[in-house]
Amino acid sequence: VQLQASGGGLVQAGGSLRLSCAASGRIGSINIMGWFRQAPGKQREWIATITRDGTSNYADSVKGRFTISRDNAKNTVYLQMNSLRPEDTAVYYCNARNILGTTQAWGQGTLVTVSS
Repeated sequence: VQLQASGGGLVQAGGSLRLSCAASGRIGSINIMGWFRQAPGKQREWIATITRDGTSNYADSVKGRFTISRDNAKNTVYLQMNSLRPEDTAVYYCNARNILGTTQAWGQGTLVTVSS
């Protein structure tokens, strides 16, 4: 499985961005797709996940502001980020896991910078 993330950039606080992550390769093995982020000097943290049937979960830090969605026909997962804050600044990574929860792949990371 290969993942290609895109959509990062520079945005002012309060603004919005949408990240995309396209999967290719042995996509039939993918069950859960998700997003993580890593801010400078911090550990990578989980943001959101969505299963093949559309069940989603969010970290408390983004709940109500971020929305994860998935287009199985396009093998793509999205992260709509609204009401962005400077503390959301990080490199965002997409992740794909199989039905056992084993990671199949990481995307290359896309930088999101939120200015105050």
